[in-house]
Amino acid sequence: MGIIKPNNVVGTMELLPSEQILFDDIKNTIENAFKASGFLPIDTPVFEKNEVLFAKGGGETTKQIFKIDSESKDISLRFDLTVPLARYVAQHFSDLNFPFRRYHISKVYRGERNQKGRYKEFYQCDIDIIGNGKLDIRNDAELPFIIYQIFSNIINDKFYINFSNLKVINGFFEYLEIENKSEILRIIDKIEKIGKEKVLDELFGLGISLDKIEKISDFLSISGENSNILETLGKFDIGNEEFFVGVEELEKVYEYMKLFGVPEECMKINLSITRGLDYYTGTVYETFLESYKELGSICSGGRYDNLASNYTTQILPGVGISIGLTRLFYQLLDKNLFKNTKDKMINALIIPMENCFDYGIKLLNLLRNNGKIVQVYFEDAKMKKKISYADKLNIPFIIILGEDEKEKNLYTLKNLHTGEQVTVSYDELINLI
Repeated sequence: MGIIKPNNVVGTMELLPSEQILFDDIKNTIENAFKASGFLPIDTPVFEKNEVLFAKGGGETTKQIFKIDSESKDISLRFDLTVPLARYVAQHFSDLNFPFRRYHISKVYRGERNQKGRYKEFYQCDIDIIGNGKLDIRNDAELPFIIYQIFSNIINDKFYINFSNLKVINGFFEYLEIENKSEILRIIDKIEKIGKEKVLDELFGLGISLDKIEKISDFLSISGENSNILETLGKFDIGNEEFFVGVEELEKVYEYMKLFGVPEECMKINLSITRGLDYYTGTVYETFLESYKELGSICSGGRYDNLASNYTTQILPGVGISIGLTRLFYQLLDKNLFKNTKDKMINALIIPMENCFDYGIKLLNLLRNNGKIVQVYFEDAKMKKKISYADKLNIPFIIILGEDEKEKNLYTLKNLHTGEQVTVSYDELINLI
């Protein structure tokens, strides 16, 4: 058998170390924000029983599930982190404290069509707050603040947290006596991708009258300051209870978002945000970059009435958000939108001369015990190659150890960025690197 050409599977992402360092830094930033807000970590198996994954029935996502060819043939790879969460909460209900605040950062798998920036294996970063029987609407306002914290730290572009409430638009549809609300919500959700005119054309294709389409168009066109939108909605004379419950919730979420610390200029009430899924029932979020709306939402989520209805009789309302980290990383890297581009993690490379390897290893242990990330170059090579090795790894310093340094208990430190070289004591060395 000949040599096999090495290729990773199409639809998976592999990074070189410098990019992987940046990816891990972004992932850690997200995780630290989740931890700082009091969310607890969980992890679940990458595969679930098919009866769990397919509990809701058909849909586009279930067509993309990777089934595992095993003897029992009753397990598949998870396609998101929400279904495993529902199963997890139902299974461990008696051991959890509610409201249950969890975060989960892990890989999921979908048979996505091959296209740029889309992956079959990708990281999702999710947080959810799950209530037992009920969950206060104020929780819906905390998650946008966490979104704001995360993207303020990693993105070098202005972003908007668009939010709405599905009770508002569902109540409006009931007033118009429109029955197939789910299909209409899915169409409206595409407005950022295909534009308002095409959305209205699709609605007409469903057989909705021109009069009703015009009213839907006027409704979706409500814009301006957030307070003005709420004022406009409050004056609607449509006599629908669900509509006004939604307006009240929308106003409360808006006021508490401000209290949490989301700047007014970063949040926008957008009545066309529907998430396009039967899953959500109240507050919904979509986050967009001002200069790159064509990238689509970089973080989304919302409120749902009953997380685990397929697995338990307990009523478990919740609210959550999800970041598709792998796709987001690809997009931000492609557009050079990272605020900080961390691409190195090694503080220094120790280069001992002949008969100084023991001195180098002692220094290695001292520096590592002091929290520094260092390594020793043991290979027999010319100094130029050793320096080149450090340079290609973006290591900022080399520490040269010869007979003189060993005898005097000193260290020669060279800054590879400036070319400056000094011979110093250990205490001075620690301060310099």
